[in-house]
Amino acid sequence: MFSVSNLSCSKGDKRLFSGVSFTLQPGQWLHLEGDNGVGKTSLLRLACGLSALEDGEITWNHQPVVQNPEAFRANLAYLGHQLALKEDLTPMENLRADAAVAGRPLQPEDALKALAQLGLRGREHLPVRVLSQGQKRRTALARLLVSPAKLWVLDEPFVALDTAAQSALAQIINGHLAKQGMVLLTSHQAVSLGGVGFTYRLTA
Repeated sequence: MFSVSNLSCSKGDKRLFSGVSFTLQPGQWLHLEGDNGVGKTSLLRLACGLSALEDGEITWNHQPVVQNPEAFRANLAYLGHQLALKEDLTPMENLRADAAVAGRPLQPEDALKALAQLGLRGREHLPVRVLSQGQKRRTALARLLVSPAKLWVLDEPFVALDTAAQSALAQIINGHLAKQGMVLLTSHQAVSLGGVGFTYRLTA
């Protein structure tokens, strides 16, 4: 179970949001909504432990994350606006490098399968710098398919994807939920997923 309680965030003298609380159980997803500038990305970064908390608490399996951050990070897959791809490496090399940094073995056939599932068959060995923005995003999203993480935190995962890729990603997310995974996401597109879903509208 993943839970945030009474989170708040400020930028300079401006309070973006306060008192944010929600819980995700296995098999559930939460769509975070809100106007531009209200702090959706800031909230995701707080939830992932990428920014320091001002107030409140984040728990993983009923334990404060600060008490065992390693266990939380081992179960977290985060995809933000910055795709964190190495432009001179191929999609295949990017996936394998990410797995190596995380200390996880990744077989070439598993990496190829993940990239193919996201429509990158035939582009696995091209430098990322020659790919379109949508293809780069698909490369980043392929990390989800080779990750054992239970919690996916996705900031605008459908952006720059065509209709077919959006449908493929929705199926991937539904597969994760069916395996009792959890998903926290923002999206300007309408979200229609399986499992049990909630919408949380973030306001100042």
